[in-house]
Amino acid sequence: MTDVLSVTHLSKTFPGVRALDSVDFTARAGEVHALIGENGAGKSTLIKVLTGVYAPDAGKLTYNDRQVAFASPLEAQHAGISTIYQEVNLVPLMSVARNLFLGREPRGRLGLIDFRRMHREADEALRRLGIHIDVRRPLRELGIGTQQMVALARAVSVDAQVVIMDEPTSSLEPREVQTLFGVIRMLRDRGIAVIYVSHRLEELYEVCDTVTVLRDGKLVHTGRIAALDRLRLVSLMLGREVGDVQEEGVTNFSGSHENTASQPVLKAQALTVNRTLHGVSVDIRPGEVVGLGGLLGSGRSETAKAIAGALPPTSGHVLVAGTPVRTGSTPAAIRAGISLLPEDRKAEGIVPGLSVRENIALAALPRLSRFGLVNESRIDTIVDTFMKRLRIKASGPHQKVGELSGGNQQKVLLARWLAMNPKVLLLDEPTRGIDIGAKAEVQKLIDELADDGLAVLLISSDMEELIEGSDRVIVLKDGKVIEELTGPTLTEDALMRAIATTGGSDE
Repeated sequence: MTDVLSVTHLSKTFPGVRALDSVDFTARAGEVHALIGENGAGKSTLIKVLTGVYAPDAGKLTYNDRQVAFASPLEAQHAGISTIYQEVNLVPLMSVARNLFLGREPRGRLGLIDFRRMHREADEALRRLGIHIDVRRPLRELGIGTQQMVALARAVSVDAQVVIMDEPTSSLEPREVQTLFGVIRMLRDRGIAVIYVSHRLEELYEVCDTVTVLRDGKLVHTGRIAALDRLRLVSLMLGREVGDVQEEGVTNFSGSHENTASQPVLKAQALTVNRTLHGVSVDIRPGEVVGLGGLLGSGRSETAKAIAGALPPTSGHVLVAGTPVRTGSTPAAIRAGISLLPEDRKAEGIVPGLSVRENIALAALPRLSRFGLVNESRIDTIVDTFMKRLRIKASGPHQKVGELSGGNQQKVLLARWLAMNPKVLLLDEPTRGIDIGAKAEVQKLIDELADDGLAVLLISSDMEELIEGSDRVIVLKDGKVIEELTGPTLTEDALMRAIATTGGSDE
């Protein structure tokens, strides 16, 4: 096979983060190449370098035997590299045909758009992919799956030599997934190089020829996917070998907490969210830490958000201390005693321009005010209490949160929700992106909170952290609960084997 697009010793660094570290990658004509890895592995950064969004700090980009440096995604597209993103990046108000030919509309002798020709060619392009729709309809009137197929048709219609697909099946129904796979095989047969990014193992084995695994910005494996069994692929992604359990590390969870009550304080029953969760149930007792295990995209974060009211379920129930909580309502969840520490603290958590004091008091303000007047002394007491209890390192309560280290920002978020005196604390990747010392401190805090009787849901991509810090681990795959690990079955080996099992997919 002919090399079409490749990078050699590619590196890219952002402030404080080495996103890519001397990575080699090659896409070949007539080959479907899977690019996989957990969050922070470097997949998105590599794609953005390939498509001209980022310029590399070091390394070489070669396209059709010529060294290149694309200045923009448009330049890469004109060269023959098309990208289909997880979120459809088309124009909803325009027709299907206009979206297909946006920026390259067929024109007549007077320079005007030849709508008849554009509609005819758009219809032909879609029919070749098995899509039969009125191309004059506005894109927004179509389902998200059909919009994704329109994006695919556009990518194919620009005479691309390389097609990059970033989680293309996330919005598709099973029938549409099979249509997509048929298109991918057609592209491969036409000699087009396909780079396929997905977290769904079943898809990778069904449609891909080669796989490249990234972890922490480094290349850890490239080879034929058929030569790897699923367990080995999972272990490469997670950086853990079966039977290889570290004896030492920063994880200092006790892994066992006293459950003083036999009745769960939280019961989430049969939570279902379209295309995301399928009947997920979780219960947590006071003083218990329950982990959610699974690969990226398994439904871990979505489960926490559905419990916390941030993601409205289509069916299912949430109860706190036996009392039903209105689903799809964050205020109702907070009033019931549910607090969520989100995965992305910068986008969904801290307000960097506000002070430590203001960030901690943010959620508690409604109950710290009367007739619109805020009780400043109560705020000062709460802030002082939690800055000491969580050992937040800052020059004082009035320092801006954006000036603190990642670990201290995470502690500020914890303080905000602990100030609400919750019954249930949902922690989504609480130690991601913070240094080793801060990580150990946050882990110790979680242990102490559980020992104080708080019910904790822990989501972590760090297998050692998850196993050592949880009393039980519920394993998710494709939005379904596939196994629960507890007691002697609560091991890293068992978790990896559960993740690697076939089945559990709705497709």
